[in-house]
Amino acid sequence: MRLLIGLVTILGLLQTGFSADTPGKDLLEQATELFRGGKKPEAFAVVEKAITQDPKNAKAFFLEGSFYMENKQPGKAVDSFNKAIALDPKPAAVYQTRGEANFQLGRFKDSVHDFTKVLQIEPEKAPYHWQRGISCYYAKQYEEGRKQFELHKSVNPNDVENGVWHYLCVSKMSGVQKAKSALISIAGDSRIPMKEIYELFAGRAKPEDVLQAAKDGPPSPQLNGQIFYADLYLGLWHEAQGNGKEARIHILKAAVEAPDDYMGIVARVHANLLDKTRP
Repeated sequence: MRLLIGLVTILGLLQTGFSADTPGKDLLEQATELFRGGKKPEAFAVVEKAITQDPKNAKAFFLEGSFYMENKQPGKAVDSFNKAIALDPKPAAVYQTRGEANFQLGRFKDSVHDFTKVLQIEPEKAPYHWQRGISCYYAKQYEEGRKQFELHKSVNPNDVENGVWHYLCVSKMSGVQKAKSALISIAGDSRIPMKEIYELFAGRAKPEDVLQAAKDGPPSPQLNGQIFYADLYLGLWHEAQGNGKEARIHILKAAVEAPDDYMGIVARVHANLLDKTRP
């Protein structure tokens, strides 16, 4: 997926809907600069100082949680976000980042709840929120996922991944033949090997066509990304067809190849699910 909404970065943490006159603002700005500079222990220490000075500083807890997210500690992040929301439930950014953390933890219904809350606060973002659709899929809320991906098409009509996740939701409700016939029409996604992935889900290509397209070209970071996407979507396709062994092979490979972005997180989360259900 290419469009992200509400994904809070360290650069934007101090403009998130909290009160402009938040106590301890200087400390939070200092902590942000430290974290951006790679001085993470010092950044956490400054945030804790801000919290000690003002235990009702929702923004400080939000910043702490965001640091934990960047530090790949989603469990601790959720704890901090819970405290921020208890103090100030208004900013959508806290629900967005808590939704991402809950997804990483495999708490899919909680993730859907958080992302839905984001859209209640900022309804104009509804068409863009494909992350919510993916959480709906894993939460087994397939009809909600189907509707989310159809809505996303209105703002991102050339995204093969959106069509694939729509297919996956429909296949869970009505089977793969219905999903194939309802496949969202996509044209113009130039990313390799998205054309072949789309043709695979449409029933007009074979798995080896996807792999061949992904592997064309000299070794490079871009080539690594192509192979990751091939393995991720081959795994999801095989799973939809009921080919559990082949699905596991590709998903586990994708989890190893995963880039440090949201789809990489999806691959790792899916691999964790396979490990939990392994006989």
